[in-house]
Order: sequence, then structure tokens, then C-alpha cells
Amino acid sequence: MLLTIDVGNTQTVLGLYEDGSPVAAADSGLVDHWRIRTDHDRTSDEHAVLIRNLLRQAGRDLEGLITGVAMCAGVPRVLASLRTMIGRYVDFDPVVIEPGVKTGMPILYDNPREVGADRIANAVGAYDLYGGPTVVVDFGTGNNFDVISADGEFLGGAIAPGVEVSLDALFGRASALRAVELVEPRSVIGKSTVESLQSGAVYGFAAQIDGMVDRFRDELGGCTVVATGGLAHLIAPSTSTIEHVEPFLTLHGLRLVYERNR
Repeated sequence: MLLTIDVGNTQTVLGLYEDGSPVAAADSGLVDHWRIRTDHDRTSDEHAVLIRNLLRQAGRDLEGLITGVAMCAGVPRVLASLRTMIGRYVDFDPVVIEPGVKTGMPILYDNPREVGADRIANAVGAYDLYGGPTVVVDFGTGNNFDVISADGEFLGGAIAPGVEVSLDALFGRASALRAVELVEPRSVIGKSTVESLQSGAVYGFAAQIDGMVDRFRDELGGCTVVATGGLAHLIAPSTSTIEHVEPFLTLHGLRLVYERNR
């Protein structure tokens, strides 16, 4: 089986795929998946214990069962820890999205090495599913906008502060405001401080997405819009431009890159 690992700044998502399963959809062959907190100080042995326990919950073991690992990481320290874990507990090298790895997608950034590995995985996965031109909106620590051309090239995009990061900054600087549950409020016009914060978070970021996509469409002449990330399910229904929500888009891209580097 193939273990895919997407290490974000806040959360890490793992997916377990049947090796050689069809790739018609992002969740085709996806046996199980987990979302855990990214711990920058977790050691390689601690990673092994955690991943082994997650696999055992699905009735599987780390050793013997896993035949391949594909990873992307925005946290170098965690990536190094995972590399050490794989080198100690399984007998093969992981496929990591980094310079020198075949992705099948030209990167038209001024400096391709600056592009986050998760952005490349998202772009590869989105182009496989929907072709191009396509815009991927990834709701993570930052709101990433990744733009893919009709010819399958990574054109670039935009990066904005994420929903939770923005709210944390607001709560940290405004002593009269407190953390609230992130849910859609009754109306855009909040009738309490809690609802006003929820309205600003949900509808404010939905408006950001729609505004940015409109600008991308002006340059591209039309595009498909795909959302992914931990808060996609919350924000996407309040937008007018997001057409598809793919929770496992990054893992799908990792699986494709793994196949191209076997």
C-alpha cells in the first residue's frame, strides 16, 4: 500500500491508498485517512509510534504492509524527522516533492524552488482531475491560490493569510474579542459579537475568494475552480465561484507524483 503524507504548518494529513489502484478520482483506492496536529518537535521514533497506531486502528501494520511513501512538506524539520523514520522502519526511499523529482508539470515561477511542495501536489492533482485552466484554492494556514494553464503548467498564484491565522491575530490584538466557533452565522448582519465575528470570517473570506477568482478569470479568460484544505467545507458553500471541493486533492497529487517516480 501507498502511504501519502502532507505536512502543513498547522496540520498533517495522511492517506493510505491501495497500491496500483485506479486514479479516476482523488479518493479512488483511498483505504483510510487521518488529520493530526503538526508537531515541529516530534522525533522520528515518535512519528513511527503515532503512524503505527493510526494504521493499527485500520487493522494494518507499518512494516510489511507499506510498499511506498509519498510526501510533501512545508516544515523542513518535520520532513527530516519523517525521512529518518522511514529509513529506520521501512526498507525503501520515499518520494518527496522537491527539486529533481518528476512531477510532469512545468513550473513557470521566476524561481521554481520557491514554490511550496503542497502547491505543486495540488496543481498536479487538479490538472489530472479537471484539466486547465484551473485555479486551486487551498484553505490552510494561508489561503493559497494556485493557477494551472490549459497546457498543464503551474503559472503562479497568490498567497493570503488563512482564516484561523487572521482570527488568531485579531483575538491577540483586540482584548474585548474572544475566540468563537467557526460556523456559518444566521445572516450576514451579525446580531451579536459572536455572530459578527462568524460573519466576517465566513462571508468575508468567501468574498475574498470570489474577488480573487474574478481577477484570475480576467487574465485567463475563464477557469475551473477547485477548493481543498481543512476549512474548504465551511467557506466554499458561501462562495459563488468555487465549483468543486476535493478534500483529498493534495494526497491525490502525491499519489500521481509517486507513480511518475516509481
